[in-house]
Amino acid sequence: MSLTKFTFRQIETFVCVAELHSFAGAAQRLGMTPQAVSQLIAELENILSFRLFDRTTRQVNLSTAGRDFLASAETILRHVREAESAADDVRNRAAGVVRIGAPLVLASTALPAAIREYRDKRPKVVVRVRDLPVDALVSAVSVGDVDLAIGPDRIIDTSVVREALFDSLWVLWCAKDHALARRKVLRWRDLMTTPLVAAGRDHEHSVSQMRLSTPEGERVTPIDVVDNISTALGIAAQGLAATLAPAYVGVLASAFDIVMKRVVDPEVQRKVCLYRSSVRAASPAVEGFATFLGPWMEAWSRQFGHAPRTR
Repeated sequence: MSLTKFTFRQIETFVCVAELHSFAGAAQRLGMTPQAVSQLIAELENILSFRLFDRTTRQVNLSTAGRDFLASAETILRHVREAESAADDVRNRAAGVVRIGAPLVLASTALPAAIREYRDKRPKVVVRVRDLPVDALVSAVSVGDVDLAIGPDRIIDTSVVREALFDSLWVLWCAKDHALARRKVLRWRDLMTTPLVAAGRDHEHSVSQMRLSTPEGERVTPIDVVDNISTALGIAAQGLAATLAPAYVGVLASAFDIVMKRVVDPEVQRKVCLYRSSVRAASPAVEGFATFLGPWMEAWSRQFGHAPRTR
């Protein structure tokens, strides 16, 4: 006997009749006619090759075989309903796994806060964070290592789509007793003789791009490149060098007790984007978290991503 001959409706009807000891009562609960209930039970008995109920004119009782089969039928019913509930959760973006990549600062500050808030709304959605180098974000989305990524604006190919989330100024971070900390206005030419440390090849690249938009006589060059922004901030905190980084780094920099200074003429912006695949269909859970993350990150940037006005 193949189990595929069972139908959920047959099992549901059997369990209901067994509970109520009545074909008419089961019909009323299930929204069917007594004849339809009787037919479903007869079909199931034919598949099983044994009688499920002993029927009299006054009552319906489980047969011995029916009692033996009832526990299995209830288990089937429970699992099917659990599967139906899980499907509803997935369909309504209420369950599933989301893999998201981000560079160190966003992965350690913004994303955990976003996940905590989203978990209050969708407790069955599991969001897993991968901290990735900036240059690996787009490729991680492209090859499917992550479902989403957030990070600096980068060149993409046709396999990835990009959505701008917020802009954040590049600013100077230095110790409180640094000579530049006392300056009300900083310009790029003021940094020409200042030792600077860049955090990662991404920041080194960004500093190089800044130099291209700055007059030749006012260009700056980092004296060293470290892997992590936390290392650069630590060096700056000890007065060994200053570092250039986006203003949103302030959420991490506050632990180092250092000063943030705007650099003008020109001010340089970093654009932070959300990346997702354009060739793979996203699950409802991924779509739901991406929809939530866009405005959440914009609000987060207003709190942490802006530099104070130069006075």
